[in-house]
Amino acid sequence: MSMQVPRSGPSVRSQLLRPLLWSWLVGLLAAVIGSYSLAKTSANLAFDRGLQDEVSALAAKLTWSDRGPLLDLSRQTMEILTWDREDRNGFVMVDADGNALAGDARVPLPDTELRQQSFEQPRVFDANFDAEPVRGVVFSVTSPMLDRSVSIVVVETRRKRQALMRDLQLSIVLPALALGSVTFGLIGWAIRRGLQPLREVASQVARRDTQDWRPLPMGNVPKEAAPLIDRINLLLAEMEQAILLQRRFVADAAHQLRTPVAGIRVLAQTLSQELAASPGMPDGHWRPLLSQLGRSTDRLSRLIGQLLSLARSETALAVDAEQQTLDVVPLLREAAEPMVLQSLKQGRTMTLDAPDQPVLARAHALWLGEVVNNLLDNACLYGGNLIEVRVSSLPEGGAQIIVQDNGPGVPQDQLGRLFEPFWRGDRADLRNDGGTGLGLTIAREVVQRLGGQIVVASRPDVDGLRFTITLAA
Repeated sequence: MSMQVPRSGPSVRSQLLRPLLWSWLVGLLAAVIGSYSLAKTSANLAFDRGLQDEVSALAAKLTWSDRGPLLDLSRQTMEILTWDREDRNGFVMVDADGNALAGDARVPLPDTELRQQSFEQPRVFDANFDAEPVRGVVFSVTSPMLDRSVSIVVVETRRKRQALMRDLQLSIVLPALALGSVTFGLIGWAIRRGLQPLREVASQVARRDTQDWRPLPMGNVPKEAAPLIDRINLLLAEMEQAILLQRRFVADAAHQLRTPVAGIRVLAQTLSQELAASPGMPDGHWRPLLSQLGRSTDRLSRLIGQLLSLARSETALAVDAEQQTLDVVPLLREAAEPMVLQSLKQGRTMTLDAPDQPVLARAHALWLGEVVNNLLDNACLYGGNLIEVRVSSLPEGGAQIIVQDNGPGVPQDQLGRLFEPFWRGDRADLRNDGGTGLGLTIAREVVQRLGGQIVVASRPDVDGLRFTITLAA
């Protein structure tokens, strides 16, 4: 049965960067709006002063005579006023009624009220000149001798000031973007560096064996995560203690059961001998009962032995010093020899296919034999009439051991349960085959403790049931 891993929440990195990103975006928007307002104001002030200087210079060229106002402008002055590479300029001098007296009569005029306010200083206004937005300045002058006044208007298009506005905006926004990118890169790097100790702890946990209950290192763990790691270490210690108590209970219970079971077997044998010596007791009445009692006693004794093996295998192989590089071929021959006689009695054929040269792998002599013995016993109980054991060296070093039979196999949806303790297939309670449901569990436990791997395949992939053990060099 596969366990569905719940989805994790957002990472610490995203939780830290997300509010910073929104704050930065709001700040960037404020910077864009502020830069636009600042650029617009600065550009208008600079160019408006230029226009005011031009209109003041034109007013200085104004002279009065009996015929009216005269604007004494040279040809070069006219070219300077009306020609520009980028902007389009124009000027006009009008009387109080708005009639053009000099310049370009198409130049737009401000309203009368603004012209009335421009006697003291030049006034700025916005208008359109030939369907293009322009910025203008009006300056009104009164004759010192005549009761007359004129207004001088200078306009220019907004092209250069808009270019200046863009340059000012880019000079503010682009550094903000660059600074924000660098800042977020540095913050992300700092967060990643700060979380590196936690990733190292997670990596150590992933590399650990399932029975490694040592506390997690806390030397480089951030202060904020220390309570979490400390609590995990406490749970590891509690789990280790609980598992040790469970193993001790199983071992003690199995050990304590051995004595009464042995006593029951002896009593059954003694009772059988006494009943056989009694002439008045027919065999047909008591012998089947004693035979069934003997089989039940043997099965109980076998179950107790398997429980002891399981409890011992969980602890005996935890010490690496007990494992060493061995030639596994003699171990397999020794483990298979008793099973060959048993299979012959059952009408089965058992073969061992092994090379002549040594097959070296890291193993434990006693427990590897236990693994092979359990696999062969499982084949004798549930397999077909042909059982094969093959061993070979791996190209990268180590050994591969295959135990296969040509029996009915196991349905694909039940393969994953073969290594579960006490699982013996559907309606195992109705079987009387002597199996305990622990042999394959012990085999997997031992192989994993040896640093190896055991996998199982069945029909239709293989002919029957096949166990493949891989041991490292």
